[in-house]
Amino acid sequence: MGRAYQNRKESMAKTAGMKTRIYSRYGKEIYVCAKNGGVEPDGNLALRHLIAKAKKDQVPAHVIEKALDKARGGGGEDYEVARYEGFGPNNCMLIVDCLTDNVKRTYTEVRQAFIKNDAKLGGPGTCAHMFDHAAAFVFEGDDEDAVLEILMMADVDVTDVELEDGLISVYAPHTEFNNTRTALTDAYPDIDFKVDHISWLPQTMTEITDAEEVEQFDKLIAALEDCDDVQNVYHNAEIQD
Repeated sequence: MGRAYQNRKESMAKTAGMKTRIYSRYGKEIYVCAKNGGVEPDGNLALRHLIAKAKKDQVPAHVIEKALDKARGGGGEDYEVARYEGFGPNNCMLIVDCLTDNVKRTYTEVRQAFIKNDAKLGGPGTCAHMFDHAAAFVFEGDDEDAVLEILMMADVDVTDVELEDGLISVYAPHTEFNNTRTALTDAYPDIDFKVDHISWLPQTMTEITDAEEVEQFDKLIAALEDCDDVQNVYHNAEIQD
């Protein structure tokens, strides 16, 4: 799964190129999380983690407070989750997660991003069965066996623990996110997560080596990330230089 993490890391780096877009997406996520589970972080564990993640990504405090204030007001937009799946160059697979207040608009924008870049939008479940919906954690360490033992003692249903280049990666079912994170922070109070999120991790990778296909793939990702409603793009493409 190391490749999957590297792939996701590169995708996040591309997304981070536009700070205002990142702020907007965090604001939307915080608003929805607070509206659904309560605006007080102490009573809404998901919100507390999301705010901590936003701060780590240098989202300004006023962006976070604005989203919380909107949720406190009880009005505002009604966002819903929309997920789209499709195929890019060399039949690589993509999952596009969105938060939208207008599904028709979002579908049109995502569909156009695929069409304009010679990609194909599929139906629900077209690609998701080839990904694992998993909780992923990455942090510095050198003893994966000790980490595995800690998680097993905490009755966490761990999928995999691996050590690579001084980083320990922990994977678990997405339903085990809170249990995994709690077990790790209890065992290592000073732990600094490089990654702690729920993600779609590909079971297999698809190599893209042709220069034109690499360019086409990059344009497709850029077009999807230009859509305001797109929150995350996951894929199984492995770019070969």
